[in-house]
Amino acid sequence: MTQIELGWGSGPSETYEGLAARFRPIFQRIGEGAVARELDRTLPHEPIQWLKDARFGAVRVPREHGGDGASLPELFNLLIELSAADSNVTQALRAHFGFAEDVVNARSAERRQRWFPRLAGGEIAGNAWSEIGDAKQAAFSTKVTRNGHGLVVNGAKFYTTGSLFADWIDIGASGEDGASLTAVVSRRAPGVEVVDDWDGFGQILTASGTSTFTDVPVEEGDVIADEDRFKYSAAFYQLVHLATLAGIGRAASNDVAKAVAERRRTYTHAAGPRSSQDAQVLQIVGRVRGAAYGAGAIVLKTAQALQRAFDARFAGDAAVEEAANAIAELETAQAQTVVSNLILDAVTLLFDALGASATRRSTSFDRHWRNARTLASHNPRIYKDRIVGDFAVNGTPPPYQWRIGQP
Repeated sequence: MTQIELGWGSGPSETYEGLAARFRPIFQRIGEGAVARELDRTLPHEPIQWLKDARFGAVRVPREHGGDGASLPELFNLLIELSAADSNVTQALRAHFGFAEDVVNARSAERRQRWFPRLAGGEIAGNAWSEIGDAKQAAFSTKVTRNGHGLVVNGAKFYTTGSLFADWIDIGASGEDGASLTAVVSRRAPGVEVVDDWDGFGQILTASGTSTFTDVPVEEGDVIADEDRFKYSAAFYQLVHLATLAGIGRAASNDVAKAVAERRRTYTHAAGPRSSQDAQVLQIVGRVRGAAYGAGAIVLKTAQALQRAFDARFAGDAAVEEAANAIAELETAQAQTVVSNLILDAVTLLFDALGASATRRSTSFDRHWRNARTLASHNPRIYKDRIVGDFAVNGTPPPYQWRIGQP
């Protein structure tokens, strides 16, 4: 069935249904095993391999280079659909899509020619950016230096989401001169160790744990200056979270509707002989679905702003590009608190449509709240309304990039 027939509204383009049709059987297959993986804590190696085999990670690569040439709204709509199947998988691929977006944006023809064949062949990238402990905001402690054989990377990272499943790892580091840069290394290079020690209560299957790098070789062409990366990257990475939240909302909506339809037990003081005929219960189901619908619509609207930023990158006008990037970041900030609130409310509210049996671990309904709460804790939303208000009142542009650590 099309997105319209399912009641989620029109897709982002006239060609979207044809694009999505390639991946929906895989999404369905992923969704069928989502609860079992959650209950058994089985990492999604197989689902990610299915997506690699289908070259899902190349949807943004231009057609002439072996990809699908999808627009950003098309990409984010696909991520909503994938997240409805299993939000862990989307989160595990978030770094890859950010890396692929950077390659698509690269002004260097050599870099594009280096990476397009790899992406089109199904290879994926993980990330290694955040540092914990005594990490500073100003610079990475992870270093790229030169030894007698060439460039090497040394350091330790946490929140290295997706790296356990990846072919490559995109690492934030400092150069010998202290400048910020990124280095891409093979996941299987000597000196790379990735450990699944993520102990969060949500998104538990993303392997978002520790990676260490000990004299890991890196090619000269895979070291990129920070200022050369795509400028709307903060907005892009945040919008992946919001698309994932919208997908969680759809999954919660589908789960609660199915559970209500199948429920036989009811209460003496209920408003109907069965839950499926109880107006108050149906109202709850409708509110959950409406929240998911609204979240998805907001994500697609925000994705249009990112598409304008992408288009402006190649327009040859620095002022136009700067303005488009600022608006993309602003629209993402405006969307963040609203989408987060919609979905956090929905995944709590769904339990009001069911009895206490809905809290049984075997239903795994709690995964929706745990996953949504974890995602909504990224890139603290408490700052976003202030940033938006500062723009509205004072015209202050939002910050593009930020780092966490000790001042």
